[in-house]
Amino acid sequence: MDNQQVLDLVIGVAVLGLLIYRQLRTRPVSASAMRISLVLGVIGLVETVQFLQKHHAGTVELAALAGSLVLAVVFGALRARTVQVWLKDGTAWTQGNLVTALLWVVALGAHLGYDALLDQLKSTNGLGNATILLYLAVTLVVQRFLVIQRAARLTPGQGSTASFGAGGFGGAGR
Repeated sequence: MDNQQVLDLVIGVAVLGLLIYRQLRTRPVSASAMRISLVLGVIGLVETVQFLQKHHAGTVELAALAGSLVLAVVFGALRARTVQVWLKDGTAWTQGNLVTALLWVVALGAHLGYDALLDQLKSTNGLGNATILLYLAVTLVVQRFLVIQRAARLTPGQGSTASFGAGGFGGAGR
């Protein structure tokens, strides 16, 4: 593992810690909280493109990346089901729990484990570390989208997520 791969992994784990911390806090559901997903996604996309260009990626690497992103979608959907969403004074609120946090850790492990498996089969060495922020962004967007949808069903007459306040997103109903 080279220095860039170690740095990517350390940054990914630090971001994961921040995401877990935010998920366990009670906060209003808000579409504006997608900013962190956007930032992670842009940085992750840049790192991914740089890796793919540097390693002259072909079909195998792109298929490996697609497989990883499918894992991100699956874990985002699973976590969304573990997060509580409820109404208080007309505002939708959300909070994750221990299972939510555990699924975040398992999701990162699945991403890195998938990458390690692929390293044994084909020279995609480092793809998992290079795509870690993109993976976190995709899984977070899926989770937040599903939570926003659930929150919208709780608020009668609210067709827009803009009225949810300034907090964040989460997952399953209370």
